[in-house]
Amino acid sequence: MNLIKSTLGAAAIGLGAAAMATAPVSPASAADLPCSTAKLIVPWAPGGGTHIIFSIFEETINKMDVSPKIQVVTISGQGGNKGAKEARKAKPDGCTLFAIHQSAIVSYLAGRVDFTWDAFDMVAQVTSTPEIIGASANAPWPDFQSMIAEAKTNPETIPLGATLGSTSQFMWLLIEDLNPGAKFKYVPFDGTKQRVTALLADTIKLGTINIPTAKKNVAQGTLKAYAFAGDERSPQFPDLPTLKELGTDMTYSLDRGIVAPKGTPADVIAHWADVFKKAAENQELVSSLAEKGTPVKFVGPQGYAEWFQAEYEAHERVAVKIGMFKK
Repeated sequence: MNLIKSTLGAAAIGLGAAAMATAPVSPASAADLPCSTAKLIVPWAPGGGTHIIFSIFEETINKMDVSPKIQVVTISGQGGNKGAKEARKAKPDGCTLFAIHQSAIVSYLAGRVDFTWDAFDMVAQVTSTPEIIGASANAPWPDFQSMIAEAKTNPETIPLGATLGSTSQFMWLLIEDLNPGAKFKYVPFDGTKQRVTALLADTIKLGTINIPTAKKNVAQGTLKAYAFAGDERSPQFPDLPTLKELGTDMTYSLDRGIVAPKGTPADVIAHWADVFKKAAENQELVSSLAEKGTPVKFVGPQGYAEWFQAEYEAHERVAVKIGMFKK
């Protein structure tokens, strides 16, 4: 399906690259913030991919000659929406930031919240992480195609872990849409850590996993990996085929970034954009995230807003097609 390939894959990469070249960022000294440490809300549990990534940014930024420093605070629950609600009502003074990705779009389209990405002011996109189609070690299918065939023959019988109304479910809904007749049995989990625990325990058979989880478990035989949702094969897993190679013409990645409460002054937005830009250029941070399968991809405020608008439109079109969202 070219819609998914061109909008959820190429648009996220191409628009991001263009935005890096076109979106200026002002000096960090331009703003005077009323706090010595700003709170960065991560709306998922500790130990998950988003928490790990922004903890690395936190460590890098706090070693830089900038003020304020930042502190990652996890406010988990409701598939990321509890933290989003907290961030949305925070004072727009630059002392509260929010870690965001496409879950903000999918939660809105699924009717779990009545606001989406544009309820915030954009600061910067910082990373892009393709997903892996994972399975428990005891999953009976030798490959992705065999699993899809089972999902068609016996629909809604394969237990699949996901945070309902979030990206971890939406990607599978896209796979269903591109493989007519395939249907999964969705088992709700609040976050990545809980889902992976269930996969390891064989409580569920399928679920998305990230590269660190795959590196730790696939070689040991405690999990399986069926496909990579990137545009090209992962350097960490060169033998793992992409979904496109397997006939499911789509890519899907979590593109993480930073936003601020609506109404945050422009000089404060510029301050934080500059701070995260400098952190994203830190080679130690780049190497650390690369080892975890997460490429750094910096996009400034204007380009990030344009990217989010395009991403929203692409998700909305698919959500309408599969009946998730009624316009």
